[in-house]
Parts: sequence; C-alpha cells; structure tokens
Amino acid sequence: MSERAAPFYCPYCGDEDLRPHETGHGAWECASCNRAFQLKFLGLLTRGLERDNVERDGT
Repeated sequence: MSERAAPFYCPYCGDEDLRPHETGHGAWECASCNRAFQLKFLGLLTRGLERDNVERDGT
C-alpha cells in the first residue's frame, strides 16, 4: 500500500511550508498564512475524461 499523498502548496497563499494539522487525517496547516485546511477524496466520477471525447472526435 502506498503512502498518503500530501499537498505541495497552500491553496490560499501558495507557500510550501505545510505541516499536518492536529485534527487528523487530511488536515494541514500553513505556517506562512496561518490557515488550516482539509483535503478529502470524494470518489471517482462516473463520466469519462473530456480528453477521451476529444481524441474520438479528432479535434
């Protein structure tokens, strides 16, 4: 099994100084802008990728 993915930058300020937040899984805090945020995987989409449709149309 692979490790959990971590964000590369803060979605608010773009800084890379991120640390896991104390609230648990998927929660991160940014030392630069002093914000905390949470990432959550919602699931797979039922529709295909838009790129697949473009390749079939030839455009």
